[in-house]
Amino acid sequence: MNRRTAIRRLATFFLTTASLAEAQQTKKVPRIGYLTGADAATESARSEGIRLALRERGYIEGQNIATEYRYAEGKRDQLPALAAELVRLNVNIIVAAGGESVIEAAKNATKTIPIVMVGGGSDPVEAGFVESLARPGGNVTGLINLGRELGGKRLELLKESVPKLARVAVLYDLATPASVRDVKEVLPVAARALKLTIQPWEIRSADDFDKVFSAIGKQRSDGLYVPSGGTFWRATVGFALKSRLPSMYVNKSFVGIGGLMSYGADEAESNRRVAYFVDRILKGAKPADLPAERPMRFEFVINLKTAKQIGVTINPDVLARATKIIR
Repeated sequence: MNRRTAIRRLATFFLTTASLAEAQQTKKVPRIGYLTGADAATESARSEGIRLALRERGYIEGQNIATEYRYAEGKRDQLPALAAELVRLNVNIIVAAGGESVIEAAKNATKTIPIVMVGGGSDPVEAGFVESLARPGGNVTGLINLGRELGGKRLELLKESVPKLARVAVLYDLATPASVRDVKEVLPVAARALKLTIQPWEIRSADDFDKVFSAIGKQRSDGLYVPSGGTFWRATVGFALKSRLPSMYVNKSFVGIGGLMSYGADEAESNRRVAYFVDRILKGAKPADLPAERPMRFEFVINLKTAKQIGVTINPDVLARATKIIR
């Protein structure tokens, strides 16, 4: 090989390498906006589950996908600003992880960026998020919770676990339509069938907890039902333990920190379905054409350490139906 040929080949090599490097730098990596009303610690199980589910589909964080996380940390009034921030970042998809306020904030922020909802308690058709489950019609699709169906079931499981239960305090947030519907429409029907008395207590802010907890003690409630999730409600776990009240929650994160039990959609399965929606949309599918889904699997979690601490013996038949027991 003569000197001129060697120089030409070397120059070609460097030009090709430079072109490849430039192409890699300019290649657009899809960005997911993750919006939630909770804080990072509370949301970690779900966000990490979704990340792993996406990895199973070939999306590796930091390589061919990136995620922008925005946490309202229990301050719902911050959600619109956080959603608007994700829109300004021009993310490809917004995962609205939480209740109606999270989905609503995302939907109000954009009519074009696809939104994948997960964890909402309201009927998305009634709430106006989608036109129908089969044909969402807009830029929102994803997973829905069965609020009406699950509220009565949770109360039934609590009663079966603690047969002597007679009066159940129910804490709810007027700004959360799903929990209001639970208190006013769903739980009273189930309570009558179970011969229970529902004692509803409205919580408007974190400052209300001490006053409400004191009132619950005076009314001699036998149990506690919290139809909402998120950081805002963590204070109820300590109160239930201190007051020796059997407690029912909507998701297992509360049971992990001392709540007695929870019943809700299987979180691992939900995470996999979120990854499915994200994958389909990134590959060109439109949210309007992707049917919204109801959960197919459910989790019933019981904390036996808490049961012992508050002096409750769970019926063996109920324990046999639990999908997870914390001992």
